[in-house]
Amino acid sequence: MKDTLYKKAVEVLENNWKEGFSIPCAKLYPFQWFWDSGLIAIGFAHFDMKKAEQEIETLLDAQWGNGFIPHIIFHTESDTYFPGPDFHRSDLHPQSSKKYRSTGMTQPPVTGFVLEEIYKISKDKPATLKFIEGVIDKVYFNHEYFYDNRDPQNEGLVYIYHNWESGTDNSPIWDDIWKTMNPPEYTFERRDTTHVDAAERPSKREYDHYLYIIDIAKEHNYSDEKIAELSPFLVQDPLFNAMLIKSSKSLIKLYERIGGNEEKIAQLTQWQQKAIATFNEKLYDDSLGAYVHYDLRNEKPIKFLSSSSFAPIYAGIPSKERADKMVEVMLQKFGGDHQYLCASFDPDSERFNPKKYWRGPVWVNLNWMLHNGLKAYGYSDVALRVKQDTIALMENNGFYEYFDSRKDMHKDGNAGYGGHNFSWSAALLIDLLEKEE
Repeated sequence: MKDTLYKKAVEVLENNWKEGFSIPCAKLYPFQWFWDSGLIAIGFAHFDMKKAEQEIETLLDAQWGNGFIPHIIFHTESDTYFPGPDFHRSDLHPQSSKKYRSTGMTQPPVTGFVLEEIYKISKDKPATLKFIEGVIDKVYFNHEYFYDNRDPQNEGLVYIYHNWESGTDNSPIWDDIWKTMNPPEYTFERRDTTHVDAAERPSKREYDHYLYIIDIAKEHNYSDEKIAELSPFLVQDPLFNAMLIKSSKSLIKLYERIGGNEEKIAQLTQWQQKAIATFNEKLYDDSLGAYVHYDLRNEKPIKFLSSSSFAPIYAGIPSKERADKMVEVMLQKFGGDHQYLCASFDPDSERFNPKKYWRGPVWVNLNWMLHNGLKAYGYSDVALRVKQDTIALMENNGFYEYFDSRKDMHKDGNAGYGGHNFSWSAALLIDLLEKEE
């Protein structure tokens, strides 16, 4: 069964490969996405290193003149996705890419640790290190962009200005922020709900909020300063910042391997020290026993548990004592016998919805991070459970975008939701199967 699953995963990646990059899945997501691309490259590295490298090169080729990397790069015209390039208008920013149209938002910066993963997987390490040497400065430049432009209080934590930047698009974490806003009613034609059940997607009113935030950014030509001053959505996200910290750790290791680059290593180390200290001080919630989001616009923590609350384990941020508490909380709240680990939102909350995008389903990418983080901290039994749960979800349902966290929903193999033949689900399954415990 494992061999068959592996072959199917390879097939999914090959089918979603375009000229030099991958799409997450046909129709629903017909372009290149920032964090998807990185995670997809990890899967390719196991059987086609050339494609893994091209994936990264194409992504970095769309970098703006200020180091920013957009969350969607519109390589082709497509009428199956809204909002497209004509709505986003990346050209409004003076330093946006002249070669590619894109959004003016970003996504969790995974590229640094992806390069390290690719190096670990490589069977020809000198050749892979040579490739990394050719692209690593662009990733460093991206980190520099964040710390120079997205940290207005100079505390080592960067903000996101749109829920799409978090990667956890319609999480219940944002509900209270929406209550502080009253955007206009937009008239537009949704494309996503023609491909998947509307019950699995954000509502029309949620989309009004999403578009309104983009309009405010566009009005100011995507100026980071103006966004920090005026955006109604301004959040320090534990998942986003953990990915940046994890990626910086990887860049330090890779620069040391390459040799030279002392100044960059010193700068990365400085960012790391400040980031980890503030992260632990500001984002850890003692009463919940995990990390939470911080609403920078309204200067208050957003006290909800989600899979993002545990992501800092992957970046090595919590002390062992804190990690013990986090694992206890995760197992108690998210890990009952009737549940697959790890739901994307607190199953005890009234806002939990195990069918709806980031409001409760299990996502393979977060599970992959949790698995690796738990293993690094020495929680091998829990890490193994996360891995086995993740594989079981795909064995039962196929390579969906996300999965119901309730075990009893999987009896007939109909509990995979969102996009089907989803690239990062397939890619990270390959990585999980390759790395035998």
